[in-house]
Amino acid sequence: MNVFEFYNVGLGDPIGISASNALNLGDLLDAVVAAFPKNEVDDREEDEIRIAVIGRPNVGKSSLVNSMLGEDRVIVSDIPGTTRDAIDTHFIKDGIKFTLIDTAGMRRKNKIDEPVERYSVIRSLRAIDRSDVVLMLIEAPVGVTEQDKKIAGYAHESGKGCVIVVNKWDIFPDKHDRSTNRFTDDLREQLGFLQYAPVLYASALTGQRVNRVTELVKFVAEQQSMRIQTSVLNELIRDAISVNPPPTKRGKQLKILFMTQADINPPKFIIFVNEPDLFHFSYQRFIENQLRERYGFEGTPLKFIIRKRNEGDEE
Repeated sequence: MNVFEFYNVGLGDPIGISASNALNLGDLLDAVVAAFPKNEVDDREEDEIRIAVIGRPNVGKSSLVNSMLGEDRVIVSDIPGTTRDAIDTHFIKDGIKFTLIDTAGMRRKNKIDEPVERYSVIRSLRAIDRSDVVLMLIEAPVGVTEQDKKIAGYAHESGKGCVIVVNKWDIFPDKHDRSTNRFTDDLREQLGFLQYAPVLYASALTGQRVNRVTELVKFVAEQQSMRIQTSVLNELIRDAISVNPPPTKRGKQLKILFMTQADINPPKFIIFVNEPDLFHFSYQRFIENQLRERYGFEGTPLKFIIRKRNEGDEE
């Protein structure tokens, strides 16, 4: 009967249970489920652009967030791992709504020895999943590392728009008039799958070029939302085929019947062919390059679905 003494705590009706005898566990679960929210509502606004700031520990993610906002909203420290959770900050610039998501730095798996840090990495990956555009931070004095490639690769595979921000450019050693060109060439070589991503050289500490970040994010978001008419796409296909005919394999030639855009964010295209097995990855890359050359699609990955269709069904 001592259970009734817990009414003095003022936390509602107490439930007396016995874990070993499974006494009243059903009542406990009913009470827990009753407290769940009725509907899972996404608080995202339609015209809002979500930006995830990602990268290794101590590359300046929190400093960049503070510099963009013009105030110290998140803790900045030289100690890697200060940011433990993804932190959302809403702001408006030039009439456009943005949400900045400062994420925890992601180290290599064999370097993670704390459960809290492991959870932080999971939260960072989820932040990428719910973002529209990621700011991939690279530390200028260090250059591209293997961990940078893995982090950027996750964002690319998730179909997110991307802006590469080379931070701490103010302390880059041996700077000269061709430093940015050489660094960009190295970036393109190391991050070959992000050829489409614009590169910005900045310093979160001094504020150098930080004002251009939202401008680039807005541009990439617009590129992600671009939709091309089917008739225009098929005109591009005809031009591409005339320049570089589809490959043949064992005497059989690939025939591209037509292409259409199925989705945006990221742009997704369906290509109907006579034999999908003949559609080599290199020819898909050629079609992708033709799309980018003619329509841009800067900062966003392009997704392709290859489907079989009979020639008589050509549209």
